[in-house]
Amino acid sequence: MQDEDTHGKKRTWLRRAFWLIALGVILVAVVGLFWLRGALYNHYVGFPREEVAWQALRAQLQHVPNQTGWNEYRGILHSHSKLSHDSEVPFEEILGVLKTAKLDFICLSDHPNEGRADFSLQWRGIHDGKLFVPGFEMRNGVMPFGVASGVVLSNQTDSAILARQIGENGGLLFYSHPEEPRDWDRPELMGMEIYNIHVDFKRRNPGIGRMVPDLLVNQSRYPDHVFRTVFVRPVEFLCRWDELNLKRHITGIAANDCHQNVGVRAIYTAADTIRIEDTSPKTLKEFKLNWFTRPLAHWLLGPLTPNRKLFHVQLDPYERSARFVNTHVLAHALAEPAIMDSLRAGRVFVGFDMIADSSGFQWFAADGTNQVVMGEAVAFTPATRLGARSPLPCRFTILKDGSTVCQQEGRALDWTPSGPGKYRVEAELKVLDKWVPWVYANPIELR
Repeated sequence: MQDEDTHGKKRTWLRRAFWLIALGVILVAVVGLFWLRGALYNHYVGFPREEVAWQALRAQLQHVPNQTGWNEYRGILHSHSKLSHDSEVPFEEILGVLKTAKLDFICLSDHPNEGRADFSLQWRGIHDGKLFVPGFEMRNGVMPFGVASGVVLSNQTDSAILARQIGENGGLLFYSHPEEPRDWDRPELMGMEIYNIHVDFKRRNPGIGRMVPDLLVNQSRYPDHVFRTVFVRPVEFLCRWDELNLKRHITGIAANDCHQNVGVRAIYTAADTIRIEDTSPKTLKEFKLNWFTRPLAHWLLGPLTPNRKLFHVQLDPYERSARFVNTHVLAHALAEPAIMDSLRAGRVFVGFDMIADSSGFQWFAADGTNQVVMGEAVAFTPATRLGARSPLPCRFTILKDGSTVCQQEGRALDWTPSGPGKYRVEAELKVLDKWVPWVYANPIELR
């Protein structure tokens, strides 16, 4: 009788334990599904629909006849190499990225090494058909491009003196990271970033943390779409740009901020450890293997050969960052002097080419005799017309001195301005019934 009571109590406790465990599993599953709800929606609904929309747009691309008299070159600016402390990408790999992404040039912006920006260390000139322009990202947002080879600038130099040194040595001064305080009245300033990928990552609060569900569920199948989730309209920077251009000329560019350092990898070492690193590179943790973990690691990760990479997950491969947004330059030749001259003048537009290639986009002014393109100036006359041409149907928005004055849909826009001012155009693509920023062209000044 006592044995039966004991067995009965055991069965009762086992049933209770089973239901408690089952309830716990269900609770964890519900919490997990709630946490992943957005990523699961993206996987089964959002990203597939977005991909179909992107493909449908790309299928509508049409060649736009060149009416400008300039050649168009597509490139990336504000990009890092193995010379930066937070990147390990060699120039040979960057060259491969330029080829894969069908880019013509790169303006580098490495961090100074031990406070020295040495313009003889980076690749320069044409390498297998691709143009490399040296540059550095220095303190207080100072970002010089094209300083003469052999010149070494100090990161400790006062910003005002540094700005003069850049100009005296043939370079152009741009400001990086416009979200930070800058001396916007610097007379040597030639341009600024009107978009920066890194800023969007920072403003995701925290960027990577909010992306973890999509990284787990969608990174392997929809990596471009996961990457696009960081995008935020750069309204603040565009307003700053417009305000500056009321008083002077400031060229607007895009910052790819390529690093290839947002990732994690595991390496088996000769000391019988597994070292977990991010790809900046920085060691995050190192685990010593034992009789139990060694066969488990072998079973999960494959052969344990010294220096073998066991796994590697990379959110921002160089090629993806390079394709996300591009700076298109109108110049007479793919050569550093020509590209620098056009960057100075503002013969430039920014295109978010991961969605669809914006090559061929045009923004010009004509009066029947004279024609100028973005970044240039011409006298206003009653015959002056502003024109835009697009390889895709889009929504054009013309802004005069920062205020919207015209909005029209189509592949072509012809419009009569009301008077002198600085006129720039934006173009948006309709993706899933939403207008998405695609092109920001530099302004034309009508005097």
